[in-house]
Amino acid sequence: MKFSRIAAAVTTAALAPAVLIASPAFAAGPDAPATGTQPAPTAPDQAVPDPTAPDQAEEDRKTILAIIAHPMASEFMKEAGRKAIADGPKAMRKFIEVDQHNIRMDDYRIAILRLLPDAGPGLKEGVNKVLTHGNTIEKLRHFYDVTQHELRDDDNKVEISRLIGTGGTGVKEAGKKALKGTPADRTEFLKTGRHLAQAQDDLVELARIDEGWDGPILTAAISKLMNGSPTPAELRHFLEVTQYELRDQDNRVAIAKIIDGAGPELLKAGRAALAGTPADRTEFLKTGQHEARAKDQAAKDKEKPAPGKGGDTKDNNTGTGTKTTGTGNTTVTAQGNNGAPLATTGAGDHTTLIAGGAGTALIAGAGLLLAARMRRAGAEG
Repeated sequence: MKFSRIAAAVTTAALAPAVLIASPAFAAGPDAPATGTQPAPTAPDQAVPDPTAPDQAEEDRKTILAIIAHPMASEFMKEAGRKAIADGPKAMRKFIEVDQHNIRMDDYRIAILRLLPDAGPGLKEGVNKVLTHGNTIEKLRHFYDVTQHELRDDDNKVEISRLIGTGGTGVKEAGKKALKGTPADRTEFLKTGRHLAQAQDDLVELARIDEGWDGPILTAAISKLMNGSPTPAELRHFLEVTQYELRDQDNRVAIAKIIDGAGPELLKAGRAALAGTPADRTEFLKTGQHEARAKDQAAKDKEKPAPGKGGDTKDNNTGTGTKTTGTGNTTVTAQGNNGAPLATTGAGDHTTLIAGGAGTALIAGAGLLLAARMRRAGAEG
């Protein structure tokens, strides 16, 4: 008799590896033995007896009861055994000689499938291979009892080597020690040792961050965490998640202080950073604030007149002249647009002479006009 469950298992084993890996529901079926436990041993075949003999039937019944009472017997094995007993001597003999072996192969396949959820790449490949080509109970048993442990240890070595390459000092030291140890040492390192070593490295990293960070919010949180009794998982979460949230809070506070009373460009850039992402705020504090300040300063510089460009001398019609006259003083002080004296140059000296000459000519002309008027008055009289 070919049971439907056995046929289903054989059909599943012949499918592509990707299908096998994606079949946790089948692997965890109610008929399979518990994870990590070996299926019940197969009762050895006996010489063909006379099934009609009362003594032989009783012996077969006891044999079947022993098989289904085994702690590793699957529910399907128990159900098939009880049915064989109920069906009589011929059914019991067939169960012992044929059915139990087929069911056992099915149980091994299910137990092997249950290895997949936490298997590494090497073990997964081995599982797919044995389910495809493991057509005897001996091959299935050897894989379950021996090969799976060898493949799992190979995967553990690869994972530990990866952790050594990316971890801190504590992880590197503990990982190298595990590689030199036993398979059990490697399993223990991946289960608990790596987390303890990582916690040591995380404490060192927190101290480094605290020393190099000026923000009060993150600094206070680090101090509180290190003064408590954090678990390795809490340290990891703080470094991977919490520290970045607190850094951004500190950055917000710093930006708010920077834009308080700032120029228009700095104010605009700071507000945009506060409304943006954490990366925007980091970039503003790193470069954006300096660029905005430079724009504000350039605008201020543009509003101021250039030094020495506000006025000129009177002879080129670009400025005004202020003449101070008096006894023995013909000095002219040229003023710029802002009222400041211009620097004395050679051109300025010539201007002074020209201005003085013009004044002398005006005085002489007035004297001649006065003399002419006096002559005319004398002639008339």
